[in-house]
Amino acid sequence: MVEIVSVGILGDQGDVSEHITSMKNALEEKGIQGKVIVIKHRKEIKDIDALIIPGGESKTISEIICKSGIYDAIIQKIKQDNLAIMGTCAGCILLAKEIMDDNQDVNSLQLMDIKVERNAFGRQKESFETDIKFDGFSKTYHAVFIRAPIITEVQGNCKILSKIGKKIIAARQDSFLALSFHPELTTDLRIHTYFLDMI
Repeated sequence: MVEIVSVGILGDQGDVSEHITSMKNALEEKGIQGKVIVIKHRKEIKDIDALIIPGGESKTISEIICKSGIYDAIIQKIKQDNLAIMGTCAGCILLAKEIMDDNQDVNSLQLMDIKVERNAFGRQKESFETDIKFDGFSKTYHAVFIRAPIITEVQGNCKILSKIGKKIIAARQDSFLALSFHPELTTDLRIHTYFLDMI
């Protein structure tokens, strides 16, 4: 019997439909039998193998997952089983153990040994696109940045995957992947297939 991979997309904010499309295409490209589920309730966490936390407003997402019980369900799933998580933009912030400019208004998941700075590239009008080098990719990746955070520090076994100059924009620690940018806003599936390989 072929095992079906279940990938959840946190469905409260951000580019949910774009992540769904990208992940379905990535599953097809890799020939993996899988399903993509929009996560709205805590009970759905136990049935997934991986989770994507999209961009949006980190404070709002934090409040939603705490009030809904999804926060506790994620932590419990990681402790009891395993759960690969990719956080893009605001999702990157929610994976961090330390938020530089936080006044305790974001209750992050505390999963990665990274320090992040919110809106480090500026506000909405400073959004931009650029080609980046990504560890393990033979060709550059065209990345989209919207009110993007940066990772200012990594520790422990956390590995830097990409930088713009001296600014860290992607990092991996075990089965967790933090990205400053939005891979769901391009047709390049390499980030989503990279994440599938982490499951």
